[in-house]
Amino acid sequence: MVPHETLLLALFTLLVVALLMLDLGIFQRRPREIKIKEALGWSAIWISLALLFNLGILFWEGREPALQFVTGYLIELSLSVDNLFVFLLIFLYFRVPAPYQHKVLFWGILGAQLMRGLLIGFGVVLIAKFHWILYLFGLFLVFTGIKMGFQKEAAEVHPERNIVVRLFKRFIPVTAGYHGSKFFLNLDGKRYATLLLIVLIVVETTDLLFAFDSIPAIFAITTDPFIVYTSNIFAILGLRSLYFALAGLMNLFQYLKIGLSVILTFVGIKMVIADVYPIPITVALGVVAGVLLLSIVASVLWPKGGSRPAGTR
Repeated sequence: MVPHETLLLALFTLLVVALLMLDLGIFQRRPREIKIKEALGWSAIWISLALLFNLGILFWEGREPALQFVTGYLIELSLSVDNLFVFLLIFLYFRVPAPYQHKVLFWGILGAQLMRGLLIGFGVVLIAKFHWILYLFGLFLVFTGIKMGFQKEAAEVHPERNIVVRLFKRFIPVTAGYHGSKFFLNLDGKRYATLLLIVLIVVETTDLLFAFDSIPAIFAITTDPFIVYTSNIFAILGLRSLYFALAGLMNLFQYLKIGLSVILTFVGIKMVIADVYPIPITVALGVVAGVLLLSIVASVLWPKGGSRPAGTR
């Protein structure tokens, strides 16, 4: 990575952290339930920021990187929306009070930003040294896409099987319930973790698992670390707002899993045949956008009788 790109990535990361801290420290200082109208407003703000950022890429870097960014952003955003189904199940499983869900998602996304940055950096180094690993990524995406397409069962949450949670409980005692929005609590001179921290750990580890198919997906579009990282981060930045905006509207995305199956399979094939027949970025963008649109339209026109969608990986 060239020095000026490293500097840009560092400045971008600092800006994102500052925006998140501003959100938690000023706009969300007190725990409260986020209403759909407010969530839609914040979702529009984050999406607008991503589009403005893309205009900057278009102006400074040109048409091709700008198309790569918007294609990668659409892929990552659609995968993030799919993740919301699992986050909803996690909150339902633990019966997390609505006012505390925002804080869990805030710190979850902050942690996801760090983890994905490390994974992307690791992926860039691997690809630079071993070009053939792109073929493994591609085959993995094809396998994941086909598996997702045939997966019929609904998502299940089993926090008791989470290795990180089990290890954590061995070293730090955990309270039985919630104590406001606190992650830790001192009782009789002893430090305890609250149930809310366990929820955060489950969200973080779940997102890490999701990253293993979402990050290879964007490497199918570009290997430019700046485009990969920024499009990925912008997609997860709006995840909190999207959760509260869409939690009550999940039936609008009943066929999203099928659409994501097609997208992952397509980008996997694109990655595998890149050296033989490179698919133009305009075609890739058209396929991704078209499949997403069709999956949403199909969900509206042919609902599955109001059943809860499985939409998980």
